Amino acid sequence: MTQISGIQSRCLTVTLQLILAAALHQSFATVAPPVTAPPHKEPSRPERGNYNVSSSNGTVCLLASMGLQLNITFNSASLNKTVQEVVNLQPNLTKSSGSCGPDIASLRLTTDGEKTNLTLFFSLNTTSSKYHLSEVSLSAILPDVKEPFSANNGSLDYLRGTLGYSYMCREEQTLDVAQGLSINTFQLQVQPFGLAGEQFGAAEECQLDEDDMLIPIIVGAALAGLVLIVLLAYLIGRKRSHAGYQTI
Repeated sequence: MTQISGIQSRCLTVTLQLILAAALHQSFATVAPPVTAPPHKEPSRPERGNYNVSSSNGTVCLLASMGLQLNITFNSASLNKTVQEVVNLQPNLTKSSGSCGPDIASLRLTTDGEKTNLTLFFSLNTTSSKYHLSEVSLSAILPDVKEPFSANNGSLDYLRGTLGYSYMCREEQTLDVAQGLSINTFQLQVQPFGLAGEQFGAAEECQLDEDDMLIPIIVGAALAGLVLIVLLAYLIGRKRSHAGYQTI
C-alpha cells in the first residue's frame, strides 16, 4: 500500500511539473516582446539660399534670401492613402528666374531637374506704396503619384512691406497656400520693388521677430521691478528696526 502511495505521489509530482512547464511555455509563446515604433524623424532645417531676378537691362530688380520647406499632402499610389511629404529646397540645386514690372514681380525657383517649379508673385499698391506676396504656384513631379502635383492661390496676403524697404523675418513662419500645400520660411529677407543697386534696403521686421525681441525686455523689466520691491522692503524694514531702539 505504501509502495502504491509513493507511485501515486511521484505521478502527481510529474503531472504537476508537466502542467507547470506547459503553462510557462504557453506564457512565453503568447506574450510577445513589445514592439518599439521607429522614432519620428523631424525634417531638417533647410539651407538658406540667395536668389535674384534681373530686368531686361541687366539690373537686379528683386532680391530674396531664405530657406524654404514645402509641405505637400497628396494621395500615395503605392500606399493608397493620403501622405505628407516635406521637401527642402536646396540652394545649390535651385535655379532662379522671374520678371519685374511696375506693380507685379515674380520669382521662379526651379529644382530637381525641372521636376519642382515654385513661383512667388508680389504685388505693389502704387497708391499706398505697400507690397505683399499675392500669389504662389507650385508644380512638382513626386515619385509616388500618378499625376504631377499642382497647387495655386492668387489671393494671398503675406510678407507685407513698404516700397524701398525689404521685408525680414528671422523666425520660422508658415504660409498656408492651398489645400495640400503650405510653405515654411526660415531666415527670410525679400525685396521685390524699389531696389537701389544690388543690396537690400533697410529691413522692416515681421511681428514674430518683434515679439521675440519683446519677451526678453518684459522679463528684464519684471526682474528689475522685483529687485526694486525687495530693496524697498529691506529699507523700510531697516528703518522700522532702528526706530524701535530710539530713546523716549
